Amino acid sequence: MKLSGRVIAVSGGFGVLGQAVAATLVGSGASVASIDFSPAPSAPQPAGIQLYGGVDLSQEEPAVSVMSRIVREAGRLDGLINIAGGFHWEKLDGGALETWDAMYRINLRTAVVACKSALPHLIRSGKGRIVNIGAMGAIKAGAGMGSYAASKAGVAKLTEALAEELKDQGVTVNAILPSMIDTPRNRLDMPDAEFNRWVPPSAIAEVIAFLLSDAASAVTGALIPVAGRV
Repeated sequence: MKLSGRVIAVSGGFGVLGQAVAATLVGSGASVASIDFSPAPSAPQPAGIQLYGGVDLSQEEPAVSVMSRIVREAGRLDGLINIAGGFHWEKLDGGALETWDAMYRINLRTAVVACKSALPHLIRSGKGRIVNIGAMGAIKAGAGMGSYAASKAGVAKLTEALAEELKDQGVTVNAILPSMIDTPRNRLDMPDAEFNRWVPPSAIAEVIAFLLSDAASAVTGALIPVAGRV
C-alpha cells in the first residue's frame, strides 16, 4: 500500500503491535507519530518515526495537546490507529468492579478521546482515516473475559457510529477484530498453545495499511475479523 507523504498517529505505539504497525507504515512511505502512556525510550528510532511518550489518552487535554503538537511538527495528520489498550482475565464472581472501570478507561475511553482530539485535523486532511483495534472476543466472550469484551464491544459501536457521523466529511472509520496476537507476552502466558495458529503483528499491520490507503476509500464502518487460524 502506498502511503507516501501521509502522517499517521499510532496510539499504544511503544508496544509489540504498535512497533510492527509503525514499521509497516514507514515501509509504505508514511511518517508515524508513535504515542504511548509510557516514557519514550532513549534509543534512536528508525527514520520516519517520531515518539511522543508520557501521554495519557484517557484525558482530553493531553490528547488534544499531542495531536496539535504532531500537526505543528509534521505539518498535517492523515490517520489515527487506536492500539492503546489492555487485557485482564477475571470472572465476575469474586472479581472487582474496578476491573470493569479499568477496561473501559484503557480500551474504550482512550479510543474515544483520541478520535475526538484528532478529528479536526483528519477532516482537514481530506483523506482522513481511523482504524480501531477491537477484538473477536467482543463477538463471543469466554468466561473471565466480560470486562475486556464489553470494552471492545464499545470500540466496535464507536467505530460504526463515528463512520456514519463522518461519511460525508472524507474520513473513513473501521475496526479490525484480532483473535490471539502472537506476542512474547502471550506465548509466556500460554506456553502450551499452538503459536502458529495465532496472528503475527506484521499481518495485522498489513490489514491496517490497506485500510489507510486509497484502495480502501470506499470501506467505512467495517468490523473486520483478523483471526488467523484460531
